[in-house]
Amino acid sequence: MNVRVRFAPSPTGSLHIGGARTALFNWLFARKHGGTFILRIDDTDLERSSEESYREILNSLKWLGLEWDEGPYLQSERLDLYRKAAESLLAEDKAYLCYCTPEELAARRRQAQAEGRAPAYDGRCRNLTPQERCRLEDEGRRPTIRLKVPDKGTTVVKDVIRGEVVFDNSTLDDFIIVKSNGIPTYNFATVIDDHDLGITHVIRAEEHLSNTPKQILVAQALGYELPLYAHVPMILAPDRTKLSKRHGATSVEEYREAGYLPEAIINYLALLGWSPEGDEEILPLEEIIRQFSLERVSKNAAIYDNKKLTWINGHYLRTLDLDKVTRLAIPFLQAKGFVPEPLPEDSYPHVRAVVAAVRDRVKTLSEVADAASYFFTNITEYEEKGVRKFFAIPGTADLLEQAKERLKNVEPFNKETTEKAYRDLAAELGIPAGQLIHPTRLAVSGRTMGPGLFDILELLGKDKVLARLDQAIEWIRRNF
Repeated sequence: MNVRVRFAPSPTGSLHIGGARTALFNWLFARKHGGTFILRIDDTDLERSSEESYREILNSLKWLGLEWDEGPYLQSERLDLYRKAAESLLAEDKAYLCYCTPEELAARRRQAQAEGRAPAYDGRCRNLTPQERCRLEDEGRRPTIRLKVPDKGTTVVKDVIRGEVVFDNSTLDDFIIVKSNGIPTYNFATVIDDHDLGITHVIRAEEHLSNTPKQILVAQALGYELPLYAHVPMILAPDRTKLSKRHGATSVEEYREAGYLPEAIINYLALLGWSPEGDEEILPLEEIIRQFSLERVSKNAAIYDNKKLTWINGHYLRTLDLDKVTRLAIPFLQAKGFVPEPLPEDSYPHVRAVVAAVRDRVKTLSEVADAASYFFTNITEYEEKGVRKFFAIPGTADLLEQAKERLKNVEPFNKETTEKAYRDLAAELGIPAGQLIHPTRLAVSGRTMGPGLFDILELLGKDKVLARLDQAIEWIRRNF
């Protein structure tokens, strides 16, 4: 089989993390089988669709690396296709015009509920005579088009993940396939598009399972061969409720702005509802493609764990090519005003060295910028716990004074020479080297944690180190 799959988002908002997972599963399936990944934009909701959302969805998919092979196809540019299909169903008496107004339908639903009946459409317009239709049209009513649904029997969804799911046709009313404004409904347009684009597998979220019997009925009425269906499990928040803003970031763009890497998001999303062959959780993309199969996708809801995603992101920050991480970190440094925009070419090596020094201890690109701040800005305060632990000890200012005098004569000023100077001084004073190292770190960075002290000293340079030691000595003598 020549595998053809599609991802069909609506441009009514950002690309949700759940939508990204659906796109990923389709993309992985296509890559695994040498197939085609198609992007279709379901933009028939004219009131809510926007160009801004459309562009953001495309940018998010590209950023994740989920490049499509065909498309994007826009439903709004395919309306003639849906019109012809609807006309054929009317001509074959498989669909009919419905003149019921929204107000009438709402009133009947309320009455049905009050009487304990299912609030389904009652088929009132199913067998109108030509004279009755003319009368209703003379009243100015604009009809919808409804599909004639069998009132007996069952419709069976053959799902690759869930097996056979049976729906009783008596629970399905004659649903609308074309609205009164001529725009097709989702359950009509998607069937025509899937057939026209030759889709072989419809891989989508579990929430669409209830739509599938309607789509099967449309496909059967049109004489289409059915694709294979696979409904992937829902993604739930840790409290097993629907993932929402109150649980943190929910869109791809929010994660991008927070400093997450596309490699980490792809790796994590692949594990949401799909199980690899072993216990490894860090999987290169090539390995995910090799192992991916719909048979290993779970029926059960996947629990979203932002801590795990952040942990995976930290791994990729530490292990990806340093130049790539540096290029990604630069906009975060620029956003805080640490480096100019554009970055001068001769400044890049220093920025690269700073990123190399801090990336082992952070988990996002925004944390890279926070961790690197003292390399680019002056020290205005010292961590309170560090002050109590190191600066408040009697004699600290004198020790820092001796360290400063020793560093003045160090040439060249690098990691190895500064470390030797400190260890020699500590030996001469008969004290542990940490007694010099810890207050110095606080003096030059304002912090108690971070890269190795001697890496920091080299990156700051002699002039800046001596100035910060002077500043700290003065601060200690003024406050203790």
